[in-house]
Amino acid sequence: MNTIDWFLLVLTFPTDNATARMRFWRALKARGCAVLRDGVYLLPATAGSEADLLGLARGIDEAGGTAHVVHVKSRDDEQRQLFQSLFDRSEEYEAFARGLAESRKSLSGLSPAEVERLLRRVRKDYDAVVSIDFFPNEAGTRAEAAWQDFVALADTILSPGEPHSSEAFIRSLSREDYQGRTWATRQRPWVDRVASAWLIRRFIDANPRILWLSSPADCPQDALGFDFDGAAFTHIGDRVTFEVLLASFGLDEEPGLVELGKMVHSLDIGGPTVPEAAGFEAVMTGAKQRGLSDDSMLSEMSLVLDSLLAHFATNAKVELGKKR
Repeated sequence: MNTIDWFLLVLTFPTDNATARMRFWRALKARGCAVLRDGVYLLPATAGSEADLLGLARGIDEAGGTAHVVHVKSRDDEQRQLFQSLFDRSEEYEAFARGLAESRKSLSGLSPAEVERLLRRVRKDYDAVVSIDFFPNEAGTRAEAAWQDFVALADTILSPGEPHSSEAFIRSLSREDYQGRTWATRQRPWVDRVASAWLIRRFIDANPRILWLSSPADCPQDALGFDFDGAAFTHIGDRVTFEVLLASFGLDEEPGLVELGKMVHSLDIGGPTVPEAAGFEAVMTGAKQRGLSDDSMLSEMSLVLDSLLAHFATNAKVELGKKR
């Protein structure tokens, strides 16, 4: 982003159209516009901000007002800093952190379904601030840390027994030695467990038996545990269980699976955003809200993962073709 370039939206509205005035004021606020004076709004110059303001300008004209979008430059560095200071989101982040602190007080008393609803609402609030934080600073860093800590606390309710990362050597294993085995993981599966169970069925063991454990302590001695502390396959270093399985069985050279692993990683422990992650999470959340059994959840989400694999594999082939 070139911080010395800006877009101005200059608008007027008939005084008797209070409803339209309020509607567009809310739209401007949602897009993070700074107010220079009444009827003059400012955004950093990006392709996205230009499209947003032009769309709003058309809407204002259609509602009986007048609006113009103007591309301007800061006169000097002092003015640039002044304009940039208008986009300081410290107060919004502090309000968000206060809300998190209040929510933490009641978190332990909520049911898993209530925790999931709370997480979706709080995530929406957090994303709303991040999306308009054009000039990140320490306030944003602190808010992100508070958010990650809150998510980790919620995970202890949603997924008791969530594995901790360990430092270990990932051995190369032969899929031929892992046929017809019993595989066990924690019940009420979420992203990493569902994706790992799918991977086992699809690429590792042609005839597996999947057990869903109420507690890792219930894992049979002859079963291969996955995605809990002490399991045969679990988090190692910065890899989630799905990625450890990929590496263990020589599947990490498959482009589609590697990209799928990035999505699972981002949803399970965070990291670089994968565009498809939000859609997968929404589908899985909806499936969970329908009260599916663990086996039904795996069957249904396996179809989604099959489609995502085809999508990622196709994209990988296209990118490879471009490099040749």
